[in-house]
Amino acid sequence: MAEKEGEEEEKKFSIWDLPDVPMGNLPPHLELQRTRVVCNADAPIHTESIQFSGAYASMGVDNSLRLDHFCNNFGVEVVRLTEDEMEFDMIGIDAAIANAFRRVLIAEVPTMAIEKVLIANNTSIVQDEVLSHRLGLIPIRADPRLFEYMSENDQSNEKNTIVFKLHVRCNKGAKRFAVYSSELKWLPQGSEFVKDSGAATSSSNSKPETYSSFSCRQDSLPDFANNPLGPKDLDIIIAKLGPGQEIELEAHAVKGIGKTHAKWSPVGTAWYRMLPEVILSEHVEDDVAEELKRRCPVNVFDIEDIGNGKKRATVARPRACTLCRECIRGGEEWEKRVALRRVRDHFIFTIESTGALPPEVLFTEAVKILEDKCERVITDLP
Repeated sequence: MAEKEGEEEEKKFSIWDLPDVPMGNLPPHLELQRTRVVCNADAPIHTESIQFSGAYASMGVDNSLRLDHFCNNFGVEVVRLTEDEMEFDMIGIDAAIANAFRRVLIAEVPTMAIEKVLIANNTSIVQDEVLSHRLGLIPIRADPRLFEYMSENDQSNEKNTIVFKLHVRCNKGAKRFAVYSSELKWLPQGSEFVKDSGAATSSSNSKPETYSSFSCRQDSLPDFANNPLGPKDLDIIIAKLGPGQEIELEAHAVKGIGKTHAKWSPVGTAWYRMLPEVILSEHVEDDVAEELKRRCPVNVFDIEDIGNGKKRATVARPRACTLCRECIRGGEEWEKRVALRRVRDHFIFTIESTGALPPEVLFTEAVKILEDKCERVITDLP
């Protein structure tokens, strides 16, 4: 009898009885590790991307980045679009590409911003340097694609410069008041300040030299005839003037990028997050369902009536989940009920424009810049 039991035990643990490794498909636990970031109560796991092409070669799975696979899986879905804000989903890309897109939006999409300030008179309490800095941060409503970059040796002209004038005075005996960005007046003919040459001109009929050399008025150009240039927001406070104080200046706006100075950045912020995935591992009913709903501060869960006086929790708004993990911090029983994950290749992207350009235009311009960068890299390859 003992010999028969030993033979049966050997047959039971025979290596040939083990199931074959599935070729072409990953086991569920490896597929989860490859495509999801799992958020436990203490910390997230599987946060690193597996880039090695042969990571799953023994299972017949090719993990390399293929162009046809990228073209079939990549997608952009616009979720919300307003005048200054855009939310969209970028699907089927790696975090490195999403971050490159974000950096291009912040630092490499050009805009127009005030760079040079000529102050004729400033008797306010705001110093000239602070006043110039405040003017530079005012978003200008102008399409930078219609202007050229200006180098140190270039002369200001109608193709590379926008000139604004600010002249405000608070009369003696008047009340103190604020100076708003609406006081910036566009000068389509260019600068009105005359350069001090240091010597009297020989001809009284000659045109005085100013700080710009416009060959024509900017409002005579088709692009600006029906679209006057000026600040995007007219209620930005520049300074406050008391009785007897005065500000008189000219501000010259030129084309630049956020990499040079933040005033040229076209976005207030551009950010992304991975798509949340909330899964109920088991049916959560009655009082436990009510407690689960109370735990979530952003109302991800809802309660449905399943009849016979019973209620069940459902995941109603998974996109709103911020992964605060309040729903799984009550002990192991809550971690077994709720699973929190992030989809590794699905990003919720948000663009908040400063107003210089609409957010959908910023998106297309950033794509063009990223495309140009890729083309330069390909060209430079041996």
